[in-house]
Amino acid sequence: MRTTPADILRSLAFYMAFYPGTLFFVLAAFAVAAAGDRPMRRVVRAWSGYHRLCARIFLRIRVVIEGELPNEGVLVAVKHESFFEAIDLPVQMDWPVPFPKVELARIPGWGWAAKRYGIVVVERGEGAKALRSMVANARTFAAKDRPLVIFPEGTRVPTGERHQLQSGFAGLYKLLKLPVVPVAVNSGRLYQRRWKKPGTITIRVGQRIEPGLPREELEARVQTAINALND
Repeated sequence: MRTTPADILRSLAFYMAFYPGTLFFVLAAFAVAAAGDRPMRRVVRAWSGYHRLCARIFLRIRVVIEGELPNEGVLVAVKHESFFEAIDLPVQMDWPVPFPKVELARIPGWGWAAKRYGIVVVERGEGAKALRSMVANARTFAAKDRPLVIFPEGTRVPTGERHQLQSGFAGLYKLLKLPVVPVAVNSGRLYQRRWKKPGTITIRVGQRIEPGLPREELEARVQTAINALND
């Protein structure tokens, strides 16, 4: 899709609104950190909602959700095409737990706020030790009925492409013994890295996959479901 001057102007307006606003919400997270989980949840949800508002006003992006997203301790496998779906999670579900890579958790200010809110850090290349740590943390959050949200492909994937699922995803499924709810997203065609475009982002919730399936069947079903909007 060709970038137009209007795309550039809308994107610049979005950046000027969203990023200074994000600094406000990070400072608010520090201010309420000692007050318990509820105020932190409200701040993070408000930040996510502010992002959705900025996307609608400045980028003319609207969001449509097909199906019902879970609000319980299950593993939610989401297609990852852009930063949109990562930022939008707290307004989609009640107190979701994302699985960001360790580099994001080290960002000054933001990383601290994310850890205080509750995340499971992904340390790629650390093998079995890292997986055990992820499982232990994930079990703690799932016991509180918090949905565990992971991008099983491990990185952003351009619209229309499929990547092999990361081995850690199958390991989490096996060890956590939780159902998987696959979610398809088509944000990449609009919410591009630099100049974003107007339109509708669709989030489609797939059929729940119960625990105990062989790895090959699990991965095939998840691949089909998270790419449902790209086929």
